[in-house]
Amino acid sequence: MADDTVADDAGPGEGLEDLLGWLAPQVLGAVVRRYGHFDAAEDAVQEALLAAALKWPEEMPANPRGWLITVAARRLTDLLRAEQARRRREDTAARWALTEEWIAPEGASDDSLVLLFMCCHPALSPASQIALTLRAAGGLTTAEIARAFLVPEATMTRRVSRAKQAVKESRVPFRMPSPADRAERLGAVLHTLYLIFNEGYASTSGPDLQRAELSAEAIRLARMVRRALPDDGEVAGLLALMLLTDARRPARTGPDGVPVPLAEQDRGAWNAAYIAEGTALIGAVLPRGAPGPYQIQAAIAALHDEAPSAAETDWTQIVALYELLLRVSDGPVERLNHAVAVAMVRGAPAGLDLLARLRDDRRIAGDDRFHTVRGHLLEMSGEPAAAREAYEAAARRTASPLRRRYLGARIARLPPA
Repeated sequence: MADDTVADDAGPGEGLEDLLGWLAPQVLGAVVRRYGHFDAAEDAVQEALLAAALKWPEEMPANPRGWLITVAARRLTDLLRAEQARRRREDTAARWALTEEWIAPEGASDDSLVLLFMCCHPALSPASQIALTLRAAGGLTTAEIARAFLVPEATMTRRVSRAKQAVKESRVPFRMPSPADRAERLGAVLHTLYLIFNEGYASTSGPDLQRAELSAEAIRLARMVRRALPDDGEVAGLLALMLLTDARRPARTGPDGVPVPLAEQDRGAWNAAYIAEGTALIGAVLPRGAPGPYQIQAAIAALHDEAPSAAETDWTQIVALYELLLRVSDGPVERLNHAVAVAMVRGAPAGLDLLARLRDDRRIAGDDRFHTVRGHLLEMSGEPAAAREAYEAAARRTASPLRRRYLGARIARLPPA
């Protein structure tokens, strides 16, 4: 999770791009449910989205979802006719007809959850399951998925392409898997939702630091999974983590869009309803024992959200929770956040010692978050020259102009060399 303890870099937006992003996975799910042919269906939906982007500014349809499904279905029919002609198939896509019941959102089942589980079927490796679901159900670009996985974009492009081909060849039916299969795929589904939420909470591309529509979609899908699996502790933990983290969104950026660090945020602007729901969820599942990584992260988020002020945060308990988390999920981002928590309890030099162990980890050492944290701890240690170098290194590595402005402000307030 993009934790505010590291560095801070609001429902869905109302613009055309936000609307299309919101509808894309629902339309893809509906088209795949009706026709199958996942790979061709995704191409058809992308063409429908492009047509909408060109036409809707002049005339918005009364039923945007139905419009997109109709256009995508027609395009898919064309694609399948061509394929059938080439392969001399006897069946014809021209016989397929749309029904108003299928197109209309009223009374229709939400196919997003089915699409989510379909993309996480056993024909794919866990990494490919997550990548494909982010692409199909989350609407992320390949570049955004690559950053989420901390791998090169070219690697992710190949991974997504192979995953789409595997789904096509597997001929997996478009329906919810059996209870046994659903349990097997759940880990990939939860990880996917976690990454979608992170991309929305701390966007890796675009002009804004947050993409609220992605966070909202991840929360919506997590609620759906929670309704389907009400007794699963990690499902509840992930939903709680999303709610407790997203609760801070209204205060995470200033009027100019530049990030506001956690310690400086207006806690009165936080979403009290999300905090109450999230703390209730995690409070109900933690006593069961043997918590998983999402439950532990939710407990950390709850400690931040329940603290009346930054100075009153229970950092000692947060350190203990991070050390528990590292036993079950020992990743570079977790270690980065652990270093910040240790610095708050034992002093900045202790945190810097932990960061030094990450300098050779290629997954994080070249990331702007690593250098931002290092600059912050060096500033705490009274080393302004070294802090300046770290902040400048972070600014060179971030793709966000707003993040660069934030880092520039941190540099400007350092004493002169």
